[in-house]
Amino acid sequence: MRSFADKIGGILDVTAEERRALDRLLERERAVRRGATLVRENERSTELFAVKSGMMLGYVLLDDGSRQVLRFLFPGDMAGAAVCAYGKAPQTLVALADSVIAVVDRTQLAALMYRQPRLAMAMAALEQVERTALTDRLAGVGRLSARARVAAVLLDIRDRMRRCDPTIGASFMLGLTQEEIGDATGLTAVHVNRMLRQLEEQGMIARTAGRVTVLDEPALMRAANYVNRLAGVDLSWLPATGP
Repeated sequence: MRSFADKIGGILDVTAEERRALDRLLERERAVRRGATLVRENERSTELFAVKSGMMLGYVLLDDGSRQVLRFLFPGDMAGAAVCAYGKAPQTLVALADSVIAVVDRTQLAALMYRQPRLAMAMAALEQVERTALTDRLAGVGRLSARARVAAVLLDIRDRMRRCDPTIGASFMLGLTQEEIGDATGLTAVHVNRMLRQLEEQGMIARTAGRVTVLDEPALMRAANYVNRLAGVDLSWLPATGP
């Protein structure tokens, strides 16, 4: 089970003291059943959430009643940081699978950041990773083809799953419906299906019983104009230990 502390450890050489501080921060847990809502958009809240197991989806509702998916969350991901500024949930969070969530009040986070400034900087860096990834998606919805948008979602999901399970190779269980992919890319489920079939016909992927296999990764990455934003994080400028 991959934790937020593990994700921090992937970009920062965490000391034993810092690891203990993160473990204490994330010790309060909540189980969320598949299909259940953890928090609703604009609901008053002082809590952030870190996924410990399972899979979550974050979305907002548009004026016409349609849904825009903002993020897919996997073990190690944190959501809800906007409550630090606004005191309400920026998006609705729903479980796509039975999940375990660490619940963190913003006052707890503030205390940790005061005591552990290196961890504060690492958390800020991870928020920038997610912001940049969302910017990529926004640019894609506005400028890229439907095929590119679907290809980018496939690669993003594969890379996020791989961070949780390094044994994942070219093949992975997607765990998403075509409607969910459509809500993330601004496409209908029918259009998503058409783009998936096109990627198959072009020899980039294969699909069997919900499993996707990447057959030609360079071609798929070119088609998607995809960048793995977490892979480029550099915190080497931080001091080796805290004050």
